Amino acid sequence: MQGDLPLADRALEQRLVELETRLAFQEHALAELSEALADARAEGSRNAELLRHMLSDLRKVRTELYADPGEEPPPPHY
Repeated sequence: MQGDLPLADRALEQRLVELETRLAFQEHALAELSEALADARAEGSRNAELLRHMLSDLRKVRTELYADPGEEPPPPHY
């Protein structure tokens, strides 16, 4: 079929095929990046929730250990 087309039309068709190939590659790369971003956001949310739970547990432990603020040891810089 390409032998039947004039040279300018073949060059144009070749450019079109190249652009379509690049577009397909870009779409694939974008989908992979989108998935990676979604995974990173989910992991960040899980880490934030874990940190909230750990801080809550730490507050409970400190409250149980030092019910009276006067019994709490001074900060390290004293």
